[in-house]
Amino acid sequence: MTNLTKLWTGLAQPADALRYGTGHKPGHPGGHSSASSRKPITVWNITRTCNLRCVHCYSDSNALNYPGELTWPEMEAVIDDLAAYQVPSLLLSGGEPLIHPRFFDIVEKASAAGLKLTISTNGTLITPEKAALLKAANVAYVGISLDGIGKIHDEFRRKEGAFDGAVRGFRNCHDVGQKTGLRLTLTRHNVQNIEQILDFIEEKEIQRVCFYHLVPAGRGSSLQVLTPEESRYALDTLLSRVEAWHRQGVNRELLTVAQPADGAYLLLRMEQEGHPNLEEARRLLSWNGGGANSSGRGIANIDTQGNVHPDQFWQDILLGNVKRQPFSQIWEGQNETSAETLRDIRSIGTLSQTERQSRMVGPCASCRWFSVCGGGFRTRAAYGEHGGLWGSDPGCYLNEAERTGVELTS
Repeated sequence: MTNLTKLWTGLAQPADALRYGTGHKPGHPGGHSSASSRKPITVWNITRTCNLRCVHCYSDSNALNYPGELTWPEMEAVIDDLAAYQVPSLLLSGGEPLIHPRFFDIVEKASAAGLKLTISTNGTLITPEKAALLKAANVAYVGISLDGIGKIHDEFRRKEGAFDGAVRGFRNCHDVGQKTGLRLTLTRHNVQNIEQILDFIEEKEIQRVCFYHLVPAGRGSSLQVLTPEESRYALDTLLSRVEAWHRQGVNRELLTVAQPADGAYLLLRMEQEGHPNLEEARRLLSWNGGGANSSGRGIANIDTQGNVHPDQFWQDILLGNVKRQPFSQIWEGQNETSAETLRDIRSIGTLSQTERQSRMVGPCASCRWFSVCGGGFRTRAAYGEHGGLWGSDPGCYLNEAERTGVELTS
């Protein structure tokens, strides 16, 4: 994740310790001396069943019952293990997590175990009563997915009334004081509606906003990622709104996800404009390392069958299964499969920058932003044109002059 609010304005944000190694109190579990030493934010798909059929769904979910999902005793064991392992955050996802018959048992047990809990939901099932239960369980925030305003969102979700249902979910959470976040996947379907979405965020007083760059996985494989021009438009629009909120005294958290090149683009803008936060932003992004310290290190996934993956989009890489071995042992490489695979993935972060970059194939091999980007989002890179662990991210939108610092001549 790239926290545009933090980097552009310098204002403290809730996850600074985890994301940039700063702002934490001594002894706080969120503080780390290096990004590579972090425990993973863990995305747990607790069910594949969903009441919608979104065009970009990476898990290809439907309103069906899927065999083989974890039993309640197995889920209890996962929660106990994650708490003992001290993962910094647990994100419950799906499918639609609120459909799970023991959803609130999971929430209450995870919260009681001391886990920082986030819910990723389409919002349509959040009644006033459920919103109150989420608040009572000390859920850190509820991330509600929104991919446009009105009909655009309904088309994306393939269900008429999905937008109105999501708005009700926001309102019900707001009414009980439950912190909400908006999650949006940027595609060519909705990029021109960013201003409307940002207006909606202001109107509904949503405190946290995550704009995901599309990762072509599941049903999302058929969608087109943004063109370089569209990516620039999106980032320029988001930065303009961050700056406007800052002038108004509003410290709203705005992040982009699954595209570390956003950090490089932000630094380019800062260089061009003589931004006073340039050097601090460069330091924080370099500490984070972008894609070099994300999938397989700073991010983990447990799917509905108990399989462990480097992240929720990279599900063709199997590290182990929590039905047979605790997540903590799998993540520490305590079986042959996970040990070899994780060693390969993590080598992007543990080798020297020079050695890492010398192995890259494609544009990343000569990019001056490699230390802050880490070769982009590794999952998308693995599926991309160059392919494999050392491929370049095909979603990168920087041009050659921006990557190399050398102006091209005609």
